[in-house]
Amino acid sequence: MQAIVNIAFPVFAVMAGGWLTGRVGLLGEASSEALNRFVFYVALPPLFFLATAKAPVTEILNGPFLIAYGGGAILTFALAIAVARLAFPDRFACLSLHGLSAIFGNTGYMGIPLLLAAFGPPGMVPVIITAIINGSIVIGLATVLVELDLGRGGDKSVAAVARDAFLAALKSPLVIAPFAGMALSLAGIALPAPIENFCTLVGAAAAPCALFAIGLFLVGKPVAGDLKEVAWICLLKLLAQPAATYLIAFRALDMDPVWAKSAVILAALPVGTTLFVVAQKYGIYVRRATAAILVSTALSVLTVSALLVLLGVS
Repeated sequence: MQAIVNIAFPVFAVMAGGWLTGRVGLLGEASSEALNRFVFYVALPPLFFLATAKAPVTEILNGPFLIAYGGGAILTFALAIAVARLAFPDRFACLSLHGLSAIFGNTGYMGIPLLLAAFGPPGMVPVIITAIINGSIVIGLATVLVELDLGRGGDKSVAAVARDAFLAALKSPLVIAPFAGMALSLAGIALPAPIENFCTLVGAAAAPCALFAIGLFLVGKPVAGDLKEVAWICLLKLLAQPAATYLIAFRALDMDPVWAKSAVILAALPVGTTLFVVAQKYGIYVRRATAAILVSTALSVLTVSALLVLLGVS
């Protein structure tokens, strides 16, 4: 109960505040997009840059964490695709987004405040690693699969489509910022105090604004589409992925407790809102993507809170 009161409740309360504010129209219809852009382009990059610049590169390139989180994601993705081909048959592009929805968590917007509340500054590095994995590798792979099925690659080879997708992902500020920080850390260059203070000040706005932005995003989004498929996605994202990650982190590997718990918590986050952006870009899977984000976010109030208790995080 202490974990729920001290960690989960403040996080979900800020999200609820964003939803209520949007529901009554206090900030206007354009507020959700504006706040999302602020978080993505202004607040999160300095936070990521500062955390990686001050952390040893050996800590950032944490092999056991990569194996635990990545292994859980791969197993869940494979299960999602295998079941979807039989139970929810569709074109390959839609199956790819189905698999993406089962493993793509709301890392930057929800993972940061959760892990900061749970572990303090040591919880930042696992979040950044996960954000890089999700923002470059996972989204890049999904883009390649969708592009190939929809024929948007034209005469390009598979390798060319893959190259273009990953290069596009690497242009994200949430990928550029941590890599820049890692470069400084590797070079042994200390940040000047004014720059560090600037990053600290601006980065402090990331967690509350991100949670508030999630609440605003959820306003007015209908729960439509195949609810059986959405329920299956939620089962995979909220239970199967963290369970697989737990088995790898706590049973198969000898990991530091904070890193092991961080891997499981990050694996248990609800479906990330970027799924909606990708689906809308290609004009496929939009209703199911929206429903998966809404339902998994609502259910995560219970599942994430229960997970914090089970992991003994207080």
